[in-house]
Amino acid sequence: MVGEWSIQDLAKAAGTTSRTLRHYGQLGLLEPSRIGANGYRYYDQTSLVRLQRILLLRELGLGLPVIAEVLAGEQDTAGALRTHLELLRQQQDRVARQIESVSTTLRKTERGEPLMAAEVFDGFDHTQYKEEVTERWGRDAYESGDRWWRSLTEGDKKAFLQAQRDIAADFGKAAAAGLPVDGAEVQAIVARHRVWLGDGTQGKPVTNEYLVGLGEMYVADPRFRKNYDVHGEGTAEYILEAFRAYAAAHPA
Repeated sequence: MVGEWSIQDLAKAAGTTSRTLRHYGQLGLLEPSRIGANGYRYYDQTSLVRLQRILLLRELGLGLPVIAEVLAGEQDTAGALRTHLELLRQQQDRVARQIESVSTTLRKTERGEPLMAAEVFDGFDHTQYKEEVTERWGRDAYESGDRWWRSLTEGDKKAFLQAQRDIAADFGKAAAAGLPVDGAEVQAIVARHRVWLGDGTQGKPVTNEYLVGLGEMYVADPRFRKNYDVHGEGTAEYILEAFRAYAAAHPA
């Protein structure tokens, strides 16, 4: 019949197996549109669309029992497909960001340039750091920061990261020149850093405790230390001392 597929043809077209399709049938997920006199299963266009939905939902990580509930609750197939199309477009955007992120990591690794965590993990699941950030600064700090970062355009993200690189380089130059951490020039860099941090906290006050805590993390955490020490060994410690000098000069 026109617009009808045997179980073997459908399995081949979908990149799966006849056994899998029979299993879906046993679970009530994908019944054949008819069974021939020879006992073969055949599927029509409605079955084709339903299988597409099953495979798409599987790619989202849903288990078969959950998929069965989703499909059972759907009254408007076209509406469901539109929703899923939007999810796929979001996924496409995320994959594009991952490609750009990996390309940046490869390029910087080959050139020996410092890596930025936000660049390395752009497009990936930021929730892997949720527990760490929440423990340090609270749940709201993680959630608001994550929402803010995701809301930025690619241009805004690049500008934000470049500002950090410029500040780090200036700290490195000051350390190499032996400038005192409590001097006006170095404290001006600290002030720029605080403004930069304020952008990341959506205008919330950057307290001395927060500032010094970050400096301590720059020293203790190798993921951050390397981004500063690339400008000269000991730059991370120099920044921490500059932060402490700022806190002492500006008591809360």
